[in-house]
Amino acid sequence: MRIPLTKYGWPQVAIFPAIILAAMAILLFTPLPLYVTIVIETTLAVILVWVFSFFRDPYRVVPSDKNLLLSPADGTIHDIETVHNDFIGGPALRIGIFLSIFDVHINRSPCNAKIEKITYKKGQFRDARDPQAGQINESNDICMTRMDSPGDKLIVRQISGAIARRIVCRTSQGEQLTCGRQFGMIKFGSRTELYAPAGKNIKILVNIGDKVKAGLTPLAKYEIRNS
Repeated sequence: MRIPLTKYGWPQVAIFPAIILAAMAILLFTPLPLYVTIVIETTLAVILVWVFSFFRDPYRVVPSDKNLLLSPADGTIHDIETVHNDFIGGPALRIGIFLSIFDVHINRSPCNAKIEKITYKKGQFRDARDPQAGQINESNDICMTRMDSPGDKLIVRQISGAIARRIVCRTSQGEQLTCGRQFGMIKFGSRTELYAPAGKNIKILVNIGDKVKAGLTPLAKYEIRNS
């Protein structure tokens, strides 16, 4: 039987609920006015539900179209722009996704890809909604090459936010990821960015403000033209 909670959150899923349940049990034997007890117990119950919700791992059927670049994260499209990127080797399309504390926080591969390198960078913990967060916040770049044609270089950047303090990356250099495969998460509010070569036959399929889901929502598509 599949457990709908991510393995990346097992320590917190075990510890946080235990602490909350212990606090709720102690509160029942604490001499407080009834309305105070009800308010505190309700608040703790809501927090308990949220903890389980945050680490949820919903089952998803990944689209089979190899020309798609799927979203690497759940959240809201917050910015789309063209920037320069050294790994990609020139202009790159950057699609920024903001993850609220209510979104699924599991990261997935946008396509069939081979991991070329992983670069972690220490940084600040500013609001992940800031487009500059990807440059100044703590981040982790998963640099990869598409295994299907065209064999472009891509980057998925995991970025900490004002609340997030832990980036989890469970892949390594040389590993091959199938499209939609999970490789990590960012614990609590954060940002994930996808970088792809600009100026090629790539059509953007999302707009700022769109809600997206990792491994399900196409962010862009290669338009293959017959010669």
